Amino acid sequence: MMAGFGNGTRGYPRSRGRTWQRTGPDRATLGIIGTICAVAGFFALGIVLGPVAMLCGWQAMGRRWSNDRDIPALVALILGAIDTLLAVIALAGAATWGHGLL
Repeated sequence: MMAGFGNGTRGYPRSRGRTWQRTGPDRATLGIIGTICAVAGFFALGIVLGPVAMLCGWQAMGRRWSNDRDIPALVALILGAIDTLLAVIALAGAATWGHGLL
């Protein structure tokens, strides 16, 4: 049987269809992690967890807006942006003479 001439994909089953690297977490996991960070950011460390949630959501969406099926990634991106905005407003309000938002 000389059909493959020794260059078949039997020893490397991922060599033909999957050429990307599989070392990091997949997109669904990043979307869930980003959503958890965004929700936790409303309660503690919003200035840190908000941008982390935005980064995870953006990476989970594949750095493009065209995916309609990545709901956790979109939720992570939007909640992370709201979380970051609220944390910046709270920090700006704490730095004024009145020591508060009002």
